[in-house]
Amino acid sequence: MLPLMSFGDHLEVLRRMLWRLALVLCALTAGIFCLKEPVFDILLAPKECDFVTFRLIEELLRGFGSDFRFEPWHIALINTELSGQFMAHVTSSFYLAALVASPYIMLEFFGFVSPALYDNERRLAVRVGGMMYVLFALGVAMNYFVLFPISFRFLGTYQVSADVTNAITLDSYISTFSTLTFMMGVVFQLPLVCWFLGRIGLLSADVMRRYRRHALVGIMVLAAIITPPDIFTLLLVTVPLYLLYEVSIWVVRKR
Repeated sequence: MLPLMSFGDHLEVLRRMLWRLALVLCALTAGIFCLKEPVFDILLAPKECDFVTFRLIEELLRGFGSDFRFEPWHIALINTELSGQFMAHVTSSFYLAALVASPYIMLEFFGFVSPALYDNERRLAVRVGGMMYVLFALGVAMNYFVLFPISFRFLGTYQVSADVTNAITLDSYISTFSTLTFMMGVVFQLPLVCWFLGRIGLLSADVMRRYRRHALVGIMVLAAIITPPDIFTLLLVTVPLYLLYEVSIWVVRKR
């Protein structure tokens, strides 16, 4: 049996863990900051007309006998602040560092709480943590490859008149991209949340099936909150979230 620790001992362990996390995040941020060109090639790729998603859509339609092609477009990014590009570089490096370090962060927190858990609780925590990370990664991928490039193309090329041209600020691009990435990672936790509620008896598959229509309305409201203010992007987010709801019904039934 592990010796009991005092409250002060727990605080000391927590302090050391937070220092390790801070050092790892700083080191990764500095490393990513030094890789400016490849990092921004990746971050800015979704705005291009030859992004992989658009090429795959064209290839898919070609397989059905269509010769559909997206019309070429170019959306300029501008900087309006003296320190704007530098701060965008710093913040982007930190966000990516946090994303890359997320498995290590989860392991550190698991190591902090695991001494207080029984063996079966540790195994359950590992499964839940692994599923949480997989769902978050799926949400990030969904935003990068589908949601953001399609919504950016739609909003960036939309014009009320040929006399009005679009010039998107770099800050707007980075902040929208980062916010949507985080929000999609969070909302993709829906099956896990439903599984937990079902496990503690607060939710059942029958109830979820009975209130499908209400859930659809709630999902559309949530999509309207987390997406840019346009109906196209709202529908683009609503479809995968509703599919996740259907998956959640199956997860709750199989718990």
